[in-house]
Amino acid sequence: MLRAMLWNAAIAATMVLGTEAALAESRVALVVGQSAYRAVPALPNPVNDAKAIEKLLGDAGFEVTAANDLTQTELRQMVGDFAAKVAAKGPETVALMFYAGHGIQVDGENYLVPIDVDPKREADIPLQAVRLNDVLNTLTSVPTRTRIIMLDACRNNPFPDIKKTTGQGLALVDTKTGSPGTFLSYSTSPGAEAEDGNGANSPYTAALLKAGRESGLQIEDTFKRVRLAVNQATSGRQTPWESSSLVDDFRFFGSAADGVKPEKKRSVEEWKAFLKGKPIEQANELIVSDGSGDAYEAFVSLYAEPPLGTEAKRWLDRFRQMQAWNRAVLANTGSAFRSFLEQYPDSDLTPTAKKLELRLRNKPETAVAIPAATQASLTPAIPATSASGATCPCTTPPAIEKKVDKPKPKRAEREEPPKRTAKPSRGRVYYDDDVDDVVVVRRPPPVYYGPPRGPSISIGGGFRGGGYGGGQTGGRVGGGRY
Repeated sequence: MLRAMLWNAAIAATMVLGTEAALAESRVALVVGQSAYRAVPALPNPVNDAKAIEKLLGDAGFEVTAANDLTQTELRQMVGDFAAKVAAKGPETVALMFYAGHGIQVDGENYLVPIDVDPKREADIPLQAVRLNDVLNTLTSVPTRTRIIMLDACRNNPFPDIKKTTGQGLALVDTKTGSPGTFLSYSTSPGAEAEDGNGANSPYTAALLKAGRESGLQIEDTFKRVRLAVNQATSGRQTPWESSSLVDDFRFFGSAADGVKPEKKRSVEEWKAFLKGKPIEQANELIVSDGSGDAYEAFVSLYAEPPLGTEAKRWLDRFRQMQAWNRAVLANTGSAFRSFLEQYPDSDLTPTAKKLELRLRNKPETAVAIPAATQASLTPAIPATSASGATCPCTTPPAIEKKVDKPKPKRAEREEPPKRTAKPSRGRVYYDDDVDDVVVVRRPPPVYYGPPRGPSISIGGGFRGGGYGGGQTGGRVGGGRY
């Protein structure tokens, strides 16, 4: 009896300490569940998912705003009001948004689907839905400590008029190409579809409700557990995916003192050495929990036995395809989409790639500097550049070349040098015909007032130049490409 009382007291103390730690920082959340779609069959679980997540977040110290079954106007208004609330809380705020419902990708852009959508063609989606990048832009425009977006929105495309021409699931989004301090979680991997589930909650939400309450876990470790639980619950059909550019630690409950030491990142070769000799089931759990392309590549090279070897190969092939698609969308040129079609001529993204390649065929192409790190892992490192392409010396004073007097040769007679008919142009080096003086005229670099140049995020303009990868970087109007 006494042991049971002490055990209950210990649990209560842990919860109190976790809540006190959470309250040390301002935490606000927006939770949306979209079930009652008007033009297509209703989804049973999103509203249930939203209510359960609302309870979890409330216990974790969040001030939660919940709203369900929103139209486009209402959803936009809720996001705007939420951003204003975050701004009022101050820059040390943790802002979290959970969305459950339909999501769809069109032309490489991801959209959250309000309940009043009824598209007859792809062009209707940008007009009727809410672009994910607009939501991200709105939240990143407000100074915050951490932004967390959880999307249980990768369900099947329910609109028969456009189902055959849009890509499956949602496009890849990489937060490393946007503002730091963002954590984005999908209910399944890019380009795949998530299940609504047969129980009261979707597989993703059910796993999150359990893993989220484990005390002391960093958010990355929380979602490792979510990823493995969903993969096992769906027999490998669904594997959640996330992207993180967090710079601060975050835990739903508990503190760093209770936490598990995070595992270091491994290269492909390190993963091979780590997995070699392990039973295939154990090795599969390890790579699913990690969720990186390097882990899957190592697994595929060591294990080929079905079904786990086949599932891992399918995941890796699809992930590489979505990375290639992301690079094409980032570049947004006809040649980039032609390159994607040459590499993947028969994918579900082929109709979209052909359409965009044709649309951009006659558009003049300029050099698009996509860093090597982005090409490989979609992590950019673009330095600030001047108009000429050189690194911008905004903080370096301009170099001043002084005239250097050199000994003049002795001459019996000195002819008068010819008169110049034109003033030397700026930036030109010219020589006196009779004297060895060298005069260099340099135009000082322009003074740049503003934030460092490089990838930037603009409200309503996408992350193109996002890039958040699901529509990614580059200026766009209304979700289309020009």
